[in-house]
Amino acid sequence: MIIFPAIDLRGGKCVRLVEGRFDKETIYADDPAEMAARFREVGAAWLHVVDLDGALAGESRNRDVIRRILAQAGPVRVEVGGGIRSLEAAAALLDMGVSRVILGSLAARDPKAAQAIARAFPGQVVAGIDAKNGMVAVDGWGVSGGMHYLDLGQAMADIGIEHIIFTDISRDGRLEGLNVDATAELARVSGVKVIASGGVAGLDDIHRAKAHEGDGIEGVIIGKALYTGRVDLSAALAAAAGK
Repeated sequence: MIIFPAIDLRGGKCVRLVEGRFDKETIYADDPAEMAARFREVGAAWLHVVDLDGALAGESRNRDVIRRILAQAGPVRVEVGGGIRSLEAAAALLDMGVSRVILGSLAARDPKAAQAIARAFPGQVVAGIDAKNGMVAVDGWGVSGGMHYLDLGQAMADIGIEHIIFTDISRDGRLEGLNVDATAELARVSGVKVIASGGVAGLDDIHRAKAHEGDGIEGVIIGKALYTGRVDLSAALAAAAGK
């Protein structure tokens, strides 16, 4: 199972929000690229980067920072989300060296456009499904997508998406534990590999997610728990490897 350390970008800095609320922001690093280097040194194989400014604006706003992250990441692969609403935007990031792009609002609102991007870049497109009380949220989590998360998961499977990130917004940044049951259900219903996100509180979350690898959970994104010291990245990587 893969551990994805999270780097959320706002105003060029590394931040964390609570429940996706921009009025509940904590800045953890002035230099996100330096944070990427730290995660690389510990042994991360992937980084999960979100352009929060881009998610609100509908277009990438932190590309220069993402370039610096890529330069520091070295062999570590990087997936990026936030404001990717067109094939051109996806292509620009992939051309920079990003390994995968995450489609969130676009996937919910325009599955045909998401399908076109997935076909253009096979294996390099991830659907980001963010939900609260089972309902999908879009535009930086501020607007309802008018769809149940399981229905969107099935729609993504139907257009050929190979990976999904599922975030339970109500838990994100609260250190209350992953919603493993909902994540596993999404993987089973869609048949797509799913990465769990939102609320990791400790290594027990890693163990619980790993127990559902057979259902299709392929990874866990860890954000605030790393920055606050609740989870040690080395220990998380070991737990994910079954050590």
